[in-house]
Amino acid sequence: MSERARAYPKLHNAAWPGVVGKEPGTDNPPIDLETMLDWTASAEADGARFDGVDLFLAAPHVDIDASDEDLGRLADSVRRRGLVVGSVVAPVWEATGGGSAMDPGEGRTKFLRQVRKACGIAAGLREAGVRPYGVVRIDSACSPGDWAADPEVNTAAIAETFGQAADVAANHGERLAAEGEVCWGGMHSWRTMVDLLERVARPERLGFQADLAHTLLYTLGVNAPEDRILPPGFDFSDPSVLEEALRTLTDALRPWTIDVHVAQNDATVFGSGSHDRTGRHCLPDDPNGKLDIPGVAGLWLRDADGQLTKAVRHVCWDGCMFPNEVMARPGTWNGILATMVAVRDAHGWDEE
Repeated sequence: MSERARAYPKLHNAAWPGVVGKEPGTDNPPIDLETMLDWTASAEADGARFDGVDLFLAAPHVDIDASDEDLGRLADSVRRRGLVVGSVVAPVWEATGGGSAMDPGEGRTKFLRQVRKACGIAAGLREAGVRPYGVVRIDSACSPGDWAADPEVNTAAIAETFGQAADVAANHGERLAAEGEVCWGGMHSWRTMVDLLERVARPERLGFQADLAHTLLYTLGVNAPEDRILPPGFDFSDPSVLEEALRTLTDALRPWTIDVHVAQNDATVFGSGSHDRTGRHCLPDDPNGKLDIPGVAGLWLRDADGQLTKAVRHVCWDGCMFPNEVMARPGTWNGILATMVAVRDAHGWDEE
């Protein structure tokens, strides 16, 4: 193991790539949670291993209506593999029983119900001793196209829903992180994301989840060309221009950031199954990948002066919509873990 290894941030793998973008009866059917846990626990890179997993709170992984007995079995399963749970994803979308945060009526009621259930599960796993840190992840559960019909009214409605969700989180001792992704209305650009967070103005309960792959698309103005940071036609041949654009982005959103996803992106969008098109996740060594992963991670984990913020206790690898045959290769996870170790080597710390 590297002599530079630090205790934090802890290194996590995401379980939801086993279900996001997967469809039964296709070449890429859902992958069960036990298999995702096994792959995570088996990965090794220079003596290092994953510390934990982040979970998707929807069937077939973790039913949002799981009983106490179900959650006890889940805690035992995670603990048995020497892992912990970090952040969890609330299933706030209509297809999973939720509703649009933009809808002040039934949509909001369903949205808040799912957040309440997710916070209850998150708190229960914390009390069971297998979740020492982490947040509950949400999004607006609506499309940029629907949002654009009336941006002011719709942003105000999302902000009100998120404010009520923050109250729910407070009642459970949890924090919410809004995922920055171009497929979510009102969150589809870096400017609309900052605006939404400022309107809610509950930094102690609602923050931002940065994903390296998704936020790259913010700089390209995908779904929001008026908010593009990189010049039109940028071909990624000048890393200094990319770094300047990413600094503009991270300076705006870093003060709100409480959860970080490590990922690679080839500057294209992709969707599969029921998941809308968003930043394409690539393997860390993909020849088309545009990101120096440790370098870009540092823009989120360090402030403008280069000092560690220590705002997150763990970072999570997110590789949604990889083909199942790629995910079944042990080398896939060993390589991903090696990238995570490189991030920690560059930006890690020990407690005093």
